[in-house]
Amino acid sequence: MTTLDYFKAKTEAYISPRGLMAMIEADPDSVVLVDVRNGPKPTKVKGAVELPEAEVIGRMHELPKNKLVVLYCWETWCSLATKAAIPLLEAGFRVKEMYGGIVAWETLRLPTEPTIGARPVSCAC
Repeated sequence: MTTLDYFKAKTEAYISPRGLMAMIEADPDSVVLVDVRNGPKPTKVKGAVELPEAEVIGRMHELPKNKLVVLYCWETWCSLATKAAIPLLEAGFRVKEMYGGIVAWETLRLPTEPTIGARPVSCAC
């Protein structure tokens, strides 16, 4: 893989928080946002589905294949969204990772809401 190939692939794999917000505002039904963080967390992106990375393989059938699935975790150093993307891509989902995770989203003061713990994905899709 060349450096150019790497950056092209990275561009296809990531979406910025502002780019995601614009996508949601333009067509909210085209995307499902998935919080893949494991363990307790006080807030999440408003409207995000809580699906811990450790449960993705067993529960991916709950996600819609006709929408872009955007995953996020804690921050740029967190690899949970990257790990969760692999089985989803292998199963035929369209997937992107939100760059910067919840930290970037909150830094930009984009909408959040309290987490409620695990719930069926179908409630938010």
